[in-house]
Amino acid sequence: MTRGYPSLCMVLFLLGLAAFAEAQSASNVRATYHKYNPAQNGWDLNKVGAYCATWDANKPLAWRQKHGWTAFCGPAGPTGQASCGKCLRVTNTGTGAQTTVRIVDQCSNGGLDLEEGVFKQIDTNGKGYQQGHLIVNYAFVNC
Repeated sequence: MTRGYPSLCMVLFLLGLAAFAEAQSASNVRATYHKYNPAQNGWDLNKVGAYCATWDANKPLAWRQKHGWTAFCGPAGPTGQASCGKCLRVTNTGTGAQTTVRIVDQCSNGGLDLEEGVFKQIDTNGKGYQQGHLIVNYAFVNC
């Protein structure tokens, strides 16, 4: 191997890493809202019937309260149990408003089903609530 030139293995590794990072985000995704009412339900994943309750219901209260909740069925990223407890940075494409949410459930709309309070938080111009959905970008982030 010649000094100063990356090895083929390193180049392939970096390309693979870039592809993995790309698969962990999506643009122009439909986000609807769901009435989990976490505060009124004691932040209890079992009480709201969340899919991820099987694995995350016994997490500390502070963990369950730290971020708003969402159901996830987006076009990119882990699915099923592998998505439970992960966080997303969600951006309203119309206004740029952002928030971080924790995946607590699954959905079937092909995007996100944000807890109603989170939806309203990033629907800063009210158009999403009028339409019944927002168009968002999301990226998996550490939480």
